[in-house]
Amino acid sequence: MPGQRVLIVEDEENLLQALKYNFQREGYQVLTAADGEQGLASARETSPDLVILDVMLPKLDGFEVCRILRRETNVPILVLTAKGEEVDRVVGLELGADDYVTKPFSMRELLARARAMLRRSRMASEASPSPRGELLKAGDIEIDLTSHTARLGRTSLELKPREFDLLALLVANKGRAFTRDQVLERLWGHDYVGDARTVDVHIRWLREKVEADPGRPKRIITIRGVGYRFEA
Repeated sequence: MPGQRVLIVEDEENLLQALKYNFQREGYQVLTAADGEQGLASARETSPDLVILDVMLPKLDGFEVCRILRRETNVPILVLTAKGEEVDRVVGLELGADDYVTKPFSMRELLARARAMLRRSRMASEASPSPRGELLKAGDIEIDLTSHTARLGRTSLELKPREFDLLALLVANKGRAFTRDQVLERLWGHDYVGDARTVDVHIRWLREKVEADPGRPKRIITIRGVGYRFEA
């Protein structure tokens, strides 16, 4: 939505100015930073609605900025990578980025992805908990949708926002198999254009937190050729 604040962290001056111009033309408030340290400080000070983050940055690289921001905030993060290598995309997703775009990219595509991310973030923040079904249980896992907390036995689970949503989806539908595309549509939105493997990344994160042996999961089960289901 126009008027929202976008922070662009990019050290290539020409690209930075082009991004700034195009986002301002769409009606967004634009903040800029030319290195990782400045970008991190700006994000902490201004609480933007979206961060567009280059990977190759001076002083503090984009991966480290992403890792720190995700630990401190739920702000949507769109990573820009010049290499186009799968390892960059996977690392970005594992560190908590919500989406990525490979350089060179279409400005129209980038703006479309940014709009989709901002829209999903706004809808999530505006959504109110249902008066029914606010507490989900499956064995010794308990999820409180109102307080947005989860426990495994007596231990609180430290979950990233998308991990929490994914766990809640699976627990609320115990025994039901979800394909990756179904998970993406439910949690990322039907207009998500990123890699479906981001679901696998989040599943792996969840298993590390809720499985006694993540390599031999007993709760979050892989259904070959289909996707995943939760077993109580």
